[in-house]
Amino acid sequence: MFPVARAALNLAARSVQHTAVRQAHRKHEPDFHDKYGNLVLLGGAAVFTVVWAYALTQTGIEWGLSPVGRVTPKEWRE
Repeated sequence: MFPVARAALNLAARSVQHTAVRQAHRKHEPDFHDKYGNLVLLGGAAVFTVVWAYALTQTGIEWGLSPVGRVTPKEWRE
């Protein structure tokens, strides 16, 4: 292995080891995502469901996408 590549791998491995040691000694305090992440996710899913349920049932949109039987040709003009 080339000396430069070997030094790069050693540097990367040392960096990973330092990060692991630093995180092992640090007290993990819950942040916003730890406290409220699931609640925000469930709230967003509920809003999404309610909005789409309203859109599908109450807006009067015709959801048939096929024009077969609805489009009639115009009379030919000579």
